[in-house]
Amino acid sequence: MAHLTRYCMYKRIEECLRENSHFPIRGKILCISGIKNLYPLIDMNNAELIETEYPKVDMQDLPYNDNYFDFVISDQVIEHLEDPGKAIGESYRVLKSGGLALHTTCFINYFHASPKDFWRFSPDALRYLCRNFSEIFQSEGWGNRIALVLCFLHDRFRFMNIPESKWSIRHLIATYNEKSYPIVTWVLGRK
Repeated sequence: MAHLTRYCMYKRIEECLRENSHFPIRGKILCISGIKNLYPLIDMNNAELIETEYPKVDMQDLPYNDNYFDFVISDQVIEHLEDPGKAIGESYRVLKSGGLALHTTCFINYFHASPKDFWRFSPDALRYLCRNFSEIFQSEGWGNRIALVLCFLHDRFRFMNIPESKWSIRHLIATYNEKSYPIVTWVLGRK
């Protein structure tokens, strides 16, 4: 069960993958930093996951060969990197032709050093960073004023689980989107 700030993001990513015939994700997959919430999108019987953690593996200088992966996923990493453009370039380099990259990050968020906190990204910024990809399937953001206030009040609200019941107040807050208040942003593109 994804928490408040990621619930809708993961649902939108799944919808995009389905619409573009890339669901479930399979093949050789590079997973950078804590992607367990994305496991439901992966066909575990037909996937080879290489799971890494930042900063142990530096996304700005990936230790993998060119054209090696079918899919690269980084979940909430690029805001912590000194050179996010180089990191996106590295994800592009290690992707096979036609491979997909998914990068999630934040826009309206408090300072969170892990080990450092450098950047915030709008959907337009992510699209720009991925300008060398042949196709951008999705570059979006999710957030709303209610969720923003809850997140700034206390982390327990940010990390509360969201039930699937559409009549739950938590579900309503987690699925309501005001484009002017993106807490999280993401991009899904093809090499």
